[in-house]
Formats: sequence, C-alpha cells, structure tokens
Amino acid sequence: MSQDSGTPTPVELMRRGYEALNRRDFDAFVSFYAPDAVVEARTVAERFEGRAAIRGFIEEFWSAFEQYQAKPDEILDLGHGVVFVTNRVTARLPESDAELQMRDGQVYEWEEGMVVRAILDLDVDAARAAAERLAEERG
Repeated sequence: MSQDSGTPTPVELMRRGYEALNRRDFDAFVSFYAPDAVVEARTVAERFEGRAAIRGFIEEFWSAFEQYQAKPDEILDLGHGVVFVTNRVTARLPESDAELQMRDGQVYEWEEGMVVRAILDLDVDAARAAAERLAEERG
C-alpha cells in the first residue's frame, strides 16, 4: 500500500491501534482486526478467536491496572502482510506506587487492510524470528 494513495499502511494502522489502546478505546483497537481474527497471547498462554473475544481479553487485562501504557519501540513492515512490533509496557497496579515494566515481541498478519492473526510473545527474539519466517513463507 502506498502512502500517496491515501490508504494507510499496516505500520500506520499499528500506530493508530496503539493510540487507541492507550486511550483505552478498545472498540477502536479491535476495529483493525478481521471479524474472525485470532490472537495467540503467549504472554498469558491463551488463544482468543474473533473480535469480541479479543476485545474482552484486552479490556480485562488492562482493567487490572490503574495505569497502563503500551509503546512500540519499533514497528517493522517485513513485507507480504507481516508486521513485527517490539512493544514496551509501563504499568501500575491500583493502590501501588511501584511501576511495572515489560517488553514483548508481537507478530501481526495483515490481509486486505485488517489483522487476521497476532502473536504476542515475551521472547522478543523468538517473535522476531517467527515474523521473519512468516514473511518469507508468505513471499
């Protein structure tokens, strides 16, 4: 997809998705997902199928924190509909001053302008390798 055509690239859509998450606008966030999309959340060892399940997972997870911010360190379009994200999370539990930090790797498969599958993995290097393999397979 070309920037000059007015059609946003997957990288731009990912940035918009992070903005929606950080506003806690879960409906806007899941609007980037295909209706039958799948999220493999290896971070919590679960799998979620469909927008409603994905939204429920994200909303429930985020609601456990009084403060939660997800910030991509990098968003890479690997081609063939594959995007890799290194994500940094800063969070705080209710009634706590302690700041929690986490970094994860995320692999997104895009088709026709929508995420059809996402993999969230605490092992950033393994996620990057999986994204590179997937882009090569889809090429």
